[in-house]
This record gives sequence, C-alpha cells and structure tokens, in this order.
Amino acid sequence: MRAVSLCLALLLAACAAARFDRVGEPEAQYAAEHPFYAEFCALSQIKKKPGYGADIRGEIGGHSVFYLEGACRVPGESYPVLQVCDGEGVGLSVNSHFRNAKWVAIPGHDFFFQGDLQEGAPLTRAGYQSVQQEAKRLGLYDAIQFNDWVFDGMPPGWSREDWKYEMSIATDYGIALGRGRNCARVPVDRAGMQAMVDFLNAQNAPYRAGADFHWDVFRDNCIHLAHNALARVGLWPVWPTGRSYLVSVFDFPVPRNEFVNLMRRTNDDPPDPGAVYWDLAARESLLAHGVLPWREGALAESRPPMRPNEVYDTDLAMIFYDDPVLGSYQSWNDQIFADPRYTDPAANQAYVAAAARQAETVKKPLDWWLAREPYRSDKPGFTLIYDRFYALMAHLAGNG
Repeated sequence: MRAVSLCLALLLAACAAARFDRVGEPEAQYAAEHPFYAEFCALSQIKKKPGYGADIRGEIGGHSVFYLEGACRVPGESYPVLQVCDGEGVGLSVNSHFRNAKWVAIPGHDFFFQGDLQEGAPLTRAGYQSVQQEAKRLGLYDAIQFNDWVFDGMPPGWSREDWKYEMSIATDYGIALGRGRNCARVPVDRAGMQAMVDFLNAQNAPYRAGADFHWDVFRDNCIHLAHNALARVGLWPVWPTGRSYLVSVFDFPVPRNEFVNLMRRTNDDPPDPGAVYWDLAARESLLAHGVLPWREGALAESRPPMRPNEVYDTDLAMIFYDDPVLGSYQSWNDQIFADPRYTDPAANQAYVAAAARQAETVKKPLDWWLAREPYRSDKPGFTLIYDRFYALMAHLAGNG
C-alpha cells in the first residue's frame, strides 16, 4: 500500500527549476522590527560530493525546517525543551533518523542556518569540520537516540556519536552548507509564541518518556510540525497526522508547496468580516491575538547554498506537487519573488496600508450584515468580529 501511494503521489509531482537568489530582509533587521516571529523554510535537495564523509544524495522533494525568534532551549536540559526568550532564537528540524524525539532544537539563527560561517563565503573542508566541531561542543544530540539503520554502512574509524553529526549537517544544522532555501517569515506576539512553544514541547513529550518516533512522508513528516504549530496562532487549520495512506497520499504537505501556501495565506486577498466569520482559523487569530492570517510583515526570503563549495554540489532541485492540469504553484512562486510586496518591508507595509484603506472604503454598515443569516442569529459573535476587524483595518491603514 505504501508503494502504491508513493507512485500515485509522484504522478502529482511537478519538476520546477529552483532559484535561491539572495533576496529578503537581513535577519537582524527583521528581528529588530519583529521580536517574535516564526520562519518556515523549504529546503532544496542535498548532494554531497563523493569520497568525503557520509555519502548523502537527497531526493528532489527536499526538506523543511522551522525557526522561532523569541524562543530558546531551556538551559541545563540536554533533551530539547523550549521556552519563550527575549532576543534569542532556535531552529527546529524533524528527521527520520530520530528514535526518541520528533524534533531537535538548534540554538541561534546564525548557527542553525550558516553554521556561524559568513554568509556568501565559500565552504571549505576546514569550515565544514569546524561547524561539526561546534555542533558537538553544543551537545545537540547528547540526549537524542538515532535509529540503528542510520549507522548501516558507517565507515571504519567513525564513532556512532560522530556519525550522528556527519549524517545531520546541512539538514538539522548548518543548513546553507549544502542546501538552498525559500523561507516565509510570519510575525506573532508573545502569547502566540508561547502557544507554539507549548505545542512543540507536547509533541516531543511522548518520545522523551520512552515512545519511539516513526517519521512518515505522508502521515507525519517535517512539514506537519511547523504547519500545526502555526495553526496554534490561528494562521490556518490543523493538518491531521496519522491518517490512512489512501487519504494522506492526496493530502500531505510538501516543502515548496507549503512555502507558497504560507506566503499566499499571509499576503493575498484581504478578507471582509463575513469571510473572517466563516474562516475559523482567521476568527481565532483576530479574537485571540488581534491580527489576521493576512498581516503586515509576512515576508519571503531566499538564500543559496554556500558557493564555491568543496563539500556539496550546488546545482540543486526542489519540486512542487501539483495537479498536472490545473496546478498553479510555479506561477504563484514566481509572483512571490517578482512582486516587491512579498520581500521588501517598505513595499509590504504600503500594500497592507492601501488594502486596509480599501477595506474601509467599501465597508458596509453592521446592520447590512445583521439583516442576513447566519449573522443575525449570532448577533453578539458577529458584532465582535465586525468591530475587531475594522479596528484592525484602521490601525493598518494608519488611522487607528
């Protein structure tokens, strides 16, 4: 059944050239403007050059990781546990290698993405080794057990502990050493960050207590975790895990698709109060956090792998999974990197303000809505949404 499901899924795969141009706001500047934010990154395949360490040649579906600014590992805990932290950040990666954890936590934006190496600089073998040494010093996998199959074919002279770091570099940490990335940054508030931290800790709790984690490309993969963490702040509905293969094969998250979906959800088609009423996730976001999934400051960035590169090939692919007739992901992706409002903070702010002013211009009176069902039958609930919605529009338009 799993083989049949995989074949069906591949029929939906749309090969597309992946460009990883260096676009988007620098992280330090973005973090200064948004002290709490989540960043979902779709990563390219990985292609290790032969004859140096582990032979890792990844598939074109790629990988994904999740970064939280405003969260960190709990000090003194060897097993990854998160807490809300001002001025700090942590990167999360889900990997089929792990047996007693769904995710691991990597401290700091620079080490998570660059291995603390200079962005735009070449990668040498010495640099590669220095990143691994720092990862070992941090003890990233001290409390993480790997599945036995990870060590199959381990060359003589390697310890199992060192092999963990060799198999994980450029996938769990030091991402840019071997992968390009397209990322979507989404500002949240402190309460939203706390909600995501609580969710993520709960996701790891059973495995810390002794259960075995079983990664599954269709039913519980690296994207489910980030998607469902963002669902905790009302960004979109939960994506169920553990469903049957026949259901999951036609409805499972894919890294590049998810990047596009997140950028469209946070940037396209500002709603009206009626749309918010029917969109349960948007309703939760507005009432609990005072924002909508569509919001100012949700920006894309794209970064290439390190070049020149002595360790990895850098001609990399990443695919969409799409309807072969009606699929639109390539055009949506192209629009994201062509329109400055998706990548430039000033253009984004101007777009959001103009859209908010337009929403106020076409505003219909509350009585117009309450003359219709189901708004009339839920007058208190809809009135609250209406008032909150237009208060937010006034704020975004610069009038409130």
